[in-house]
Amino acid sequence: MHCLYTTGIRLYLLLIRLAAFFHPKAKLWWSGRQNWSQNLSRALASKRAPGQVTIWVHSASLGEFEQGRPLMEAIKRQYPEVFILLTFFSPSGFEVRKNYPGADLVCYLPPDLPRTARQFLGIVQPQLAVFVKYEFWYNFLQELQREKIPVWLIAALFRPQQPFFQSWGAWYLNILKGFDHFFVQNQDSADLLEKHGIQQYTLAGDPRIDRVLQIAAEGKQFPSIEAFKKDAPILMAGSTWAPDEAVLAQLWEDPNRCAGWKLIIAPHEIEAAHLEQIEQKFPGQCVRYSQFKLENHQNITVMIIDNIGMLSALYRYADIAYIGGGFGSGIHNTLEPMAFGLPVIFGPKYQKFTEALTTLELGGAFVVHTAEELINTFDQLKSPAFKSTASHAVQHYLQQNQGATEKIIKRLELFLSS
Repeated sequence: MHCLYTTGIRLYLLLIRLAAFFHPKAKLWWSGRQNWSQNLSRALASKRAPGQVTIWVHSASLGEFEQGRPLMEAIKRQYPEVFILLTFFSPSGFEVRKNYPGADLVCYLPPDLPRTARQFLGIVQPQLAVFVKYEFWYNFLQELQREKIPVWLIAALFRPQQPFFQSWGAWYLNILKGFDHFFVQNQDSADLLEKHGIQQYTLAGDPRIDRVLQIAAEGKQFPSIEAFKKDAPILMAGSTWAPDEAVLAQLWEDPNRCAGWKLIIAPHEIEAAHLEQIEQKFPGQCVRYSQFKLENHQNITVMIIDNIGMLSALYRYADIAYIGGGFGSGIHNTLEPMAFGLPVIFGPKYQKFTEALTTLELGGAFVVHTAEELINTFDQLKSPAFKSTASHAVQHYLQQNQGATEKIIKRLELFLSS
């Protein structure tokens, strides 16, 4: 099975190499790993002091980075002498966070091949490896075990359908047994590990909750948003795709239903063509954030956020949140609006997200399959009493599940003092 896995990795590399000729993301993936060992050696030699304790944190992409971020920032606060190496698998994570100040060095994870894993760990020589959520790189885990380097998985989330827990999945289960400790998000994940003989875990919760609550507490202000909002209630649509924008347009086409309300759309993709498509769905009603001027847009009811990085703080201006992605591969971040006590609405692809499942049960989240269902849900949430009940459900969920970072740090304290 190990040979098949490694052969699969080599085949993946070949496909990426071919795709790099015509696909920009594949090109970034490939070019970012060229001469990786020389570049990494030079960077460590210039940035890291001899003998400095090193913690290697690995995230697949941006979502996983946000789950690892609270831990890295807590380490920097409490142990500023520790060197943090942050690696990414995806260009969409690395390109956005390659200058992240919470890590001492940021780079791509090299391919998971036996020789590459040995070479990487020989250069980095970490005292601890921390993987985030779904990262199960077999050759790296094998080499970490061989070198007796502890490896933790944080924000871990397991489901019965995963290969580890199938009757034919013994090899995959051995991958899990390569971890020294798991910090799981929920009781179901803990129960699955217990059922399969894995007891080295802590029920910690999701570190993203600590992060979004921190963002909410910062209270960042945006004068242009305040000028656009004035005293109007706001429906904030975050990380939207074309199908999300289509149902929002049907909601917004009745001026009586949305009278007095304003809509802010922060699309997941901000290419010019996509922004133009949104404008066509809301003819004569919208303005881009970068072009907003109060004196020229007095009667505009829709604003399009045409940059990246603002969304998590913008929810403070909202009354209701719509989260995109549910009509595609899966919803985006619901915790960011929940940190501001907002009820959240999303499409039907939400089943992989424990916070969505739980807040649906509690009455703080609402799933819609059609524009008509979105209209009905919006009408319900316009009722102050109904909205208040939903907001309390969201706040209860966050209060019950915060503190994951502190639990991980407590174990890190024991590790560093041993």
